[in-house]
Amino acid sequence: MTTSPISAPEWFSEDWRDDALAWAAEALARSGLRVTGPVEPRVRPWSLVWRVPTDAGPVWFKANNPGTRYEAGLLAALARLTPDAVLHPLAVDADRGWSLLPDGGPSLRDVLAGGRDLAHWERVLPGYGSVQRATAPHTGTLLELGVPDRRPGRLSDGFGELLAAEDDLLLGAEGGLSGELHERLRAYRPEFDELCRRLAETGIPATIQHDDLHDGNVFATAGGYRFFDWGDSSVAHPFGTLLVTLRSVAYAFELPAGDPALVRLRDAYLEGWTDRYDRATLREAADLAMTTAKVSRALSWRSALRTIDPARAEYADAVPGWLEELLR
Repeated sequence: MTTSPISAPEWFSEDWRDDALAWAAEALARSGLRVTGPVEPRVRPWSLVWRVPTDAGPVWFKANNPGTRYEAGLLAALARLTPDAVLHPLAVDADRGWSLLPDGGPSLRDVLAGGRDLAHWERVLPGYGSVQRATAPHTGTLLELGVPDRRPGRLSDGFGELLAAEDDLLLGAEGGLSGELHERLRAYRPEFDELCRRLAETGIPATIQHDDLHDGNVFATAGGYRFFDWGDSSVAHPFGTLLVTLRSVAYAFELPAGDPALVRLRDAYLEGWTDRYDRATLREAADLAMTTAKVSRALSWRSALRTIDPARAEYADAVPGWLEELLR
């Protein structure tokens, strides 16, 4: 399991900005659109996003850093494999990690706006599960695009890689792992290996795993739901998704862990696999996947922060933080 080298963000270069603007303008022209004003940027250590005004409304340009560059090619692949569940890019440059997307409308967070109705999630999760099942036969294609391999059999290697990455763990520093926690995690390695083995033995095939599916990453319109922002995704056990999703729902709806409403959402998601697996097996796999996915989250953050952008310091404690979750 390899990681990309740490690099400076390209988008602070004026030449890079000129090239990206020209690329976007040319792509829009091919679709009969014209840029009508200055772009509005949003910059994070892992990506730059521009809101690009056009004569037909805004479109969105995104550039990923080297650690998440695979997202551009993945967007194009998902548009082919699951055309009703994602936005169709207006243009993609997979080598440079650039994508140009139409506006997706309001997010699920906008639609919910603090409401207490879980009905949307009861539809979103089965729909997302359908995306995963449709994509499962094509994992080889996704891996060729550079999507990280975090299948159970590989995740243990990722855990070992993280334990050896003392700088990324902020070992002994503020916000990082203490020496005592680091030793406890090293001692936990055999148990983690066993969890991965048990998860693999369920036989549920690996597929795309969004790894950050919350209400801010789902468009909700009259035409249905569309899933976006795939920069944390990997080829992994599908049920790892539930770690972030159920926590985000619990937070938004002020539900305690294990609340019956969360159990119903989990089961609504798992229902799509009941034609091949019994419910007890699916629930056990969900528990295992949500535990092992904590390592996936740490790896996702590590990849996203492979940059010398000083702003990375604001997020750096996410890598050790997710590993600490294994001991709670």
